[in-house]
Amino acid sequence: MTPSHCSFLSDYGSVDEFVGVCKSVMLGFAPDLRIVDLTHEIPPHDVKAGALALVRSVQYLPEGGVVLAVVDPGVGTDRRLVAVEVAQGVLLGPDNGLLAPAVAMLGGAERVVSLANTDYHLPSPGPTFAGRDVLAPAVGHLAAGVALSELGEEVDAAGLVPGLVSLPQHDEGGAIAGEVWWVDRFGNCQLNIDPEELTAHGAVRGEPIEVRFGDQVRSARWVDTYADAKPSELVLVIDSYGLTSLALDRQSAAAACHLRVGSAVTLVPPGASVSDEPRGPDHP
Repeated sequence: MTPSHCSFLSDYGSVDEFVGVCKSVMLGFAPDLRIVDLTHEIPPHDVKAGALALVRSVQYLPEGGVVLAVVDPGVGTDRRLVAVEVAQGVLLGPDNGLLAPAVAMLGGAERVVSLANTDYHLPSPGPTFAGRDVLAPAVGHLAAGVALSELGEEVDAAGLVPGLVSLPQHDEGGAIAGEVWWVDRFGNCQLNIDPEELTAHGAVRGEPIEVRFGDQVRSARWVDTYADAKPSELVLVIDSYGLTSLALDRQSAAAACHLRVGSAVTLVPPGASVSDEPRGPDHP
């Protein structure tokens, strides 16, 4: 099936012309292509943040399209640029862990092609803008009906670079050591902790849970909505992606608690305790 739409994510930002040029290249090959801008405000070079934004998004994207993701601090090196075919469509980007969590979310790779056929690249004055010169043309050619196999050689899907997505660690005393995965524009701090983990350790909705970060020990009540929080009350909510978030009603929890992406946060459910040397988040 020839894709009719492309979902585009990058760390290019909106100040420079990078996004507009990439979109223009795609449309130059496929004028009827529809392009959805997921976000271009991924922090520069932050592959992990890009991977997490992508994995949050892909389950809601229309089937049968392509996804173009560009967060590529290794641009110009020997890292591969790949197109990964999954049941729902094709994901294109650098093979640096950016695509891997989304590919897993979508059921795994059915085929992986290394985008090495220069017949489908733009002439490049330099190697540092692969989004324009390799990836955007690949999207455009696919949307114009070129077969995926024409863009390069098929490679082993098992060789894809895995994503570095942190997992929470369970302390012997029952505490859960996690980290902030994402801070949204409202200042809510999404944690890498599933609410079922809290329930398994005795936490109950409506009741307080001890929260530790930095040198602070706070209490946060587990509530259903942001509006359930009292003024300036730190709360835990299940966010729109099903994970636990620290929040304040109509205020930034990140600013109030001095938290940022990657900050360590430990949740101590009722009856649990923290050992002298709690373990931090792990990576698969």
